[in-house]
Amino acid sequence: MTKKAIYAVILCALIAGTNGILIKYMSSMSTGTIGWFRAIVPLLFVLPSLYKNHELNLRGNYKTLLLASLINAGRMYLYLIAFTYTSIGNAVVLFYTYPLFVAAIESIYLKQPILRKQLGFLFVAFAGIIVTYAGKPFSFQSDDFVGMIAAVGAAVGYAVTVILFKTEAQNFSKNQLIFYQNLAGAVVFLPFLIGIGSAEIDQIGVGVIYGFVIGIGVFKFFFFGLKYLPAATATSLMYLEVVSAIALGYLVLGETLTLNMIIGGAMIVFGSWSISRLKRKEENRN
Repeated sequence: MTKKAIYAVILCALIAGTNGILIKYMSSMSTGTIGWFRAIVPLLFVLPSLYKNHELNLRGNYKTLLLASLINAGRMYLYLIAFTYTSIGNAVVLFYTYPLFVAAIESIYLKQPILRKQLGFLFVAFAGIIVTYAGKPFSFQSDDFVGMIAAVGAAVGYAVTVILFKTEAQNFSKNQLIFYQNLAGAVVFLPFLIGIGSAEIDQIGVGVIYGFVIGIGVFKFFFFGLKYLPAATATSLMYLEVVSAIALGYLVLGETLTLNMIIGGAMIVFGSWSISRLKRKEENRN
């Protein structure tokens, strides 16, 4: 079963790597419309199961999950903006800085100490961000700048939701977590459907596929793997998403790979992965 779990997480990472390709393919739709498909499809998918198992009733600290859901909607919007305005490589690499922000938030607000080694890896990752953007204009008139800032903002938002969902994960089923994760997005992005009439029918179809594959498929494969693997192993394997996304951007869309991006990206991924690994070790010790 361990082998199957490893394959499931690897498949999860490779599927997650298609995020950028799917988002860019739906370019005729607004960012909010894409966000609505991303939120509503998983929501509708889990509703029958929640109804059947009497899990729709509000219980526990649901207010925390509703807050996390609202923040996740904002995170999702920034994430889509990132892939719309900058290259897939830039967006996915910068998004994977989220472990840095998880560590920083837990240190500041949860009073969890940052180890000296973690500080070193934080420095490496942030230096990688500087290297990645070196030589590019710092202006909101630059698409790259807007996209990369949005990717970092999405990473911060994701870090916050990770912490909030983590505090309540033991009190709710996986389907309930999917429900709360997407609830706010389904409501907040609803007004964007006004302009959906101008979208091509195949892009609407891709929107449905996108919501199912990314919102349900990735989640299910990851949690299957997590059931039989140590958390550190599962999260480490998910870094294959970065490789998958960059490779697809290069092979399918012909995106260029600059030396700055390769070196800076490697520094970011190494620093983020190392911090995540150290945190898992500390959690296992405690």
